[in-house]
Order: sequence, then C-alpha cells, then structure tokens
Amino acid sequence: MAPTDPVHLRGPVLVRRQKGDERTTTDQRLLDQNQDTDWLHTDPWRVLRIQSEFVNGFGALAELPDAVSVFGSARTRPGDPVYEQAVELGRALTEAGYAVVTGGGPGQMEAANKGAWEANGRSVGLGIELPMEQGLNRWVDLGLHFRYFFIRKTMFVKYTQAFVCTPGGFGTLDEFFEAVTLVQTDKITRFPIVLLGVDFWTPLVDWIRGTLVEHGMISAPDTDLFLVTDSVSETVEYIRDAHERAAVTAEQREDLYGEEHRGTER
Repeated sequence: MAPTDPVHLRGPVLVRRQKGDERTTTDQRLLDQNQDTDWLHTDPWRVLRIQSEFVNGFGALAELPDAVSVFGSARTRPGDPVYEQAVELGRALTEAGYAVVTGGGPGQMEAANKGAWEANGRSVGLGIELPMEQGLNRWVDLGLHFRYFFIRKTMFVKYTQAFVCTPGGFGTLDEFFEAVTLVQTDKITRFPIVLLGVDFWTPLVDWIRGTLVEHGMISAPDTDLFLVTDSVSETVEYIRDAHERAAVTAEQREDLYGEEHRGTER
C-alpha cells in the first residue's frame, strides 16, 4: 500500500511523516524581524560559508604563477639552523621562478616567506583559524585566512606544484601524508614531494620503508614518491626536473594525439 502520510515541501526537499507542524514558510522566516541568531550555527549556513571560502580562495589564487608549498614547525625562531635553512629555501625557490606558499604562521612558515620576500618573489600565506590565534606573518604579501582546514588543504594542492616539508609536527605530517596519498592514488600527478632534513626525517622514512612495506600496507615503489635530502639546491633541482619531465611528457602526448587525429582525417 502506498504511503498516505501528508507530504511537506521545503523548496526542493520533500518531507514525509513530519513530526511537527511547521506553519511558516521560508520567505516568512527570512523577512521576520526575529533577532534569534541560532541560524548562524546551523549546517545550511555553514555550507554558504564554505562556498564563500572556496570562491575567495579560487579568486585570489587563480592567477598565481607556478608555486611550491613549504611546510614546517611554527615553533622555530630566527637563528635556529632549521629556520635559516627555510629562509634559504624560500630564496632559492624564488630564484628558480616559483612563488612560495606557506601556512602563513611563524617559525618555518615565516622563514620561507621571508626568503621569498627578500628575493623579491611572491610570498603567499594561507592561514587558519585556531584557538591560539597566530595571524599571518609580516613577510606575506598575499594572504588568505580560512575557517576550514579542508578548504585550505584544497588551495595548497590546487594552486601549488610541489610540497617541501621541513622539520615540523602533526600539521606537517598531515600535509606530507595527504600529499603522498594523493600522488599514490593518482588524484594528483607530476607532484614532487621533498622531506628536507635527513636526520629529522630518517626515523619516519625507516618506518615507512620498513614496517609499512614489510607488512604489505604499501608497495615498495611507493617509497620512491618523495625525496629525502639535506640540500636546498637538490630540493629545487628535484622539483624543477620533475616539472620539466612532465612538460616533455605532456608535449609528447599532445604530438601523439595530433598524429592520431590527422590519421583519422585521412
């Protein structure tokens, strides 16, 4: 027997077996003078905030030149060798023609932005709302501040062409493993990943190459998806070489497609 329960339509949404009797319409509630602000914390309103953050991010970054994301601890300070290496990295990436994108905070992020700024490059910071508010460091010349981590992550992946992870904590590990996963699953391609700092990263890499491979959790070739190095120059060269190889491959594919297309025309 077909359901006989009353049907209510809320715009495109059909509701059957309604538990309450809603006597107002959406228009009425929109125009009502009620000052209740609970709606600011509802999921439908959050969807609009999410949409606006995507729009703002896409609009601000769409014309960004080739860029590299640099991740690392927010806790290092000027004078720390790790901090100074990140300054060198930001400078070297700029000289190689890349914009430098960081999380916009202090520590390693500030250092990479500083290096890019001092080399007259594009220095970008993508900040995030945190309980302990940090704000964007003073070396950022294009900055965005996000409410949602997943939107910020999308911007890092969509608008940069490589990741460099300097020594850092959970946030850096999160970015590294997400990037490796996206490359491993072919969600993103031609995306070089570098772990800068051999002593710092070796225990993690040994665990990846040992435990994960030995237990069959990943394949042995997956350990070749990233480079571990102490050298800033090797980092930049690795990124540049990967992009040059990708450009040649893309050109070859285009030539092959053109030949096949001409063959069908004949």
